[in-house]
Amino acid sequence: MKAKERFKLTVRDITLIGLMVAVIEVCKMALSWAPNVELTSFWIIMFSVFFGKRVFFVIPVFILVEGAMYGIHIWWIMYLYAWPLLAILAMTFRRMDSAVSYSILSGIFGLLFGLLCSIPYIFIGAVDGIESGLRMAFAWWISGIPWDMVHGVANFFIMLVLYRPVSGIMKKADRLLNT
Repeated sequence: MKAKERFKLTVRDITLIGLMVAVIEVCKMALSWAPNVELTSFWIIMFSVFFGKRVFFVIPVFILVEGAMYGIHIWWIMYLYAWPLLAILAMTFRRMDSAVSYSILSGIFGLLFGLLCSIPYIFIGAVDGIESGLRMAFAWWISGIPWDMVHGVANFFIMLVLYRPVSGIMKKADRLLNT
């Protein structure tokens, strides 16, 4: 297969990407009342597993929509690397069909989300030297650990409960669309 053909998007792909972004946004808004309980991690894992590289078109659109709705701030920079990292990890394990394994991945991601998001603070605090930046990032991460615990536990149980029914629906939809 030629390089150009590998990244060629069809009208169906573009429609699917739009639908995936819409699903993430609607779920994010529906759970906005619950701190650190979200379906974004669930959907990025599921879309990575079932739709492969197309997820790398979904994530930037999702991030741009988030920036347009909520404004661009430090969290936006964090999204630029955190969500693609989750997609890469999910794609690495996409051959397994285990709710427990994906639940562990999702839970660990939630637990480490604060650590991942502390990275920009290294550079922000480094104005006074790298040691100052490291202290700032560490303090930011440590102060959020209780919320990371909520995030990790919620991610774990959301994936555990929803993986089988949603993957079944996605497999059926894929068979219908490809026949």
